[in-house]
Amino acid sequence: MLKGFKEFIMKGNVVDLAVAVVIGAAFGAVINSLVENIIMPLIAAVVGSPNFDSFLIVGINGVDIKFGVFLTVLVNFILIAAAIYFLVVVPMKHLEEKRQARLGVEEPGEEIDPQLALLAEIRDELRTNRTV
Repeated sequence: MLKGFKEFIMKGNVVDLAVAVVIGAAFGAVINSLVENIIMPLIAAVVGSPNFDSFLIVGINGVDIKFGVFLTVLVNFILIAAAIYFLVVVPMKHLEEKRQARLGVEEPGEEIDPQLALLAEIRDELRTNRTV
């Protein structure tokens, strides 16, 4: 039983997944800090409030419906997605393109389905025979 557990733990997928979760959690803290401590204070300087929590609160039968809290979470999500895209995805894509160019690796062209190629040949042949 312990041998099976050891084999399971030592599989590359499990270790890679564990590393990804830990790194992801740490990176998530960095991105959240960027949004909460830099971007949202800049928005607060412009708008006058660090969040929209008190914006558009509707009371129905003594129950508050807080649209502003949802708006704050939505704005945070968009800011986090933008931060990840512009600070991680775009630079990584750029670095990967430079690496591929340095190594002389070209992206493979789009493979054409053999059946579509045959149909295109038949179409072209019919066009040329029709004009003769």
